[in-house]
Amino acid sequence: MTATTQESASASTTPAAAATPRILLLGGGYVGLYTALGLKKGLKPGEAEVTVVDPRPYMTYQPFLPEVAAGSIEARHVVVSLRGNLKRQGFEVVTGSVTGVDHASRTATVQPPQGEELTLHYDQLVVGLGSISRVLPIPGLAEVGIGFKTIEEAAAVRDHVLDRLDAAASMPDGPERRRALSFVFVGGGYAGIEALAEVEDLLRSAVDQYTTLQRSDLNIVLVEALNRILPEVGEEMGRWTLQQLRERDIDCRLETFLKACEGGHVVLSDGTEFDADTVVWTAGVKSNPVLANTDLPLDKMGRLRVRADLRVSGDDGIVEGAWGAGDCCAVPDITKDPGTFCAPNAQHAVREAKLLAKNVVAVLRGEAPKDYSHKYAGSVASLGLGKGVATIYGVKVKGFPAWVMHRGYHLLAVPTFNRKFRVLLDWVGQGAFRRDTVALARRSRPREEFVLSAGPTPQPRLAGAAADNGPRP
Repeated sequence: MTATTQESASASTTPAAAATPRILLLGGGYVGLYTALGLKKGLKPGEAEVTVVDPRPYMTYQPFLPEVAAGSIEARHVVVSLRGNLKRQGFEVVTGSVTGVDHASRTATVQPPQGEELTLHYDQLVVGLGSISRVLPIPGLAEVGIGFKTIEEAAAVRDHVLDRLDAAASMPDGPERRRALSFVFVGGGYAGIEALAEVEDLLRSAVDQYTTLQRSDLNIVLVEALNRILPEVGEEMGRWTLQQLRERDIDCRLETFLKACEGGHVVLSDGTEFDADTVVWTAGVKSNPVLANTDLPLDKMGRLRVRADLRVSGDDGIVEGAWGAGDCCAVPDITKDPGTFCAPNAQHAVREAKLLAKNVVAVLRGEAPKDYSHKYAGSVASLGLGKGVATIYGVKVKGFPAWVMHRGYHLLAVPTFNRKFRVLLDWVGQGAFRRDTVALARRSRPREEFVLSAGPTPQPRLAGAAADNGPRP
């Protein structure tokens, strides 16, 4: 942390003064950022102190991850600086991982990237820790698979698949070449289908630049356990999307499980076996497991139990001073039948966070909070450049119009004018020039060349006159 952050974090470890309530926001994603922005707008100067805690100093706009993987958007343009957008007296950002919460004593423990664990005191707690990839105990998955929930993973997928094309272009036809050109995506939900379709679009475009490769050499496989894909857009549009993917020569395996991928040897439940260098896992998410290290009430799925007004609620009623929203919470959907919860997506998380900020301010001022109510509008999904599918308030849209709707909606939704402008410039540049297919596969290990140069210099093997360097006089 910077000196300023360390000084501020140290101040937060002392007990909260009664005159100035302290609000602690756990998580800097949709809920953390939008709640903080709402508090920044709603609180009077000196009315409360606000601290946001997250392992990363930025919020990621996840709906744009597939376009980052496809190279349509620069990776830095879909992340929003927390410190840069929360500059105000009484607001601070602590970079670190939440390790536990003791609400009885109004304290949370945070482990920064370096140094000792911090203890942060608070009066009001907002839990927006989000979700993580739901990874199953499949042999080899932890070793060869890659998730698709963070900006780092999306950028790595892009570099990796392009690197595999470069490698395959120099190989003779055979098992190693087929392995390099095999790409497996596990999960047919919203994130999985968008990631698959955008990366396929990138690969088809990039392969045309190689004289030794053809589009027919690519082996792109979708593995989905259910008998349908894209349930977010409805059954009819899901079937249409499946047909479109198969027409693009994507091998879609429904009602099929990934059984193993040890050493890159993929084994499917239908008996199919082949080797692949790329396995992308998008098969669901689960609530952040750190919630188990708290004394807050959880449901059987590990989600924080909250009321419609976003206050945490246990068996004995409201848990005073505790709030929650987003993927890690079971937020009742009062627009539907009792027992129904809001879907874990950005559409709900952003709206929940905005109301949550207003409710926290209301409670600080002795007013009553309001219930969250939003009728789900539908979903839009990109299937590559100029291709999309959408269901908005029951209206079904497909092809180019759906793709335009997808880009228009998310351009409006991405936080800050700075990011909207940069994303728009990325799209304009892509339309004016050819798609950028340069891979920076070694950026994950930038010191590799330096380490080799700094190591012992091997003795050259001389071979007669060939060992002479430079012409003779």
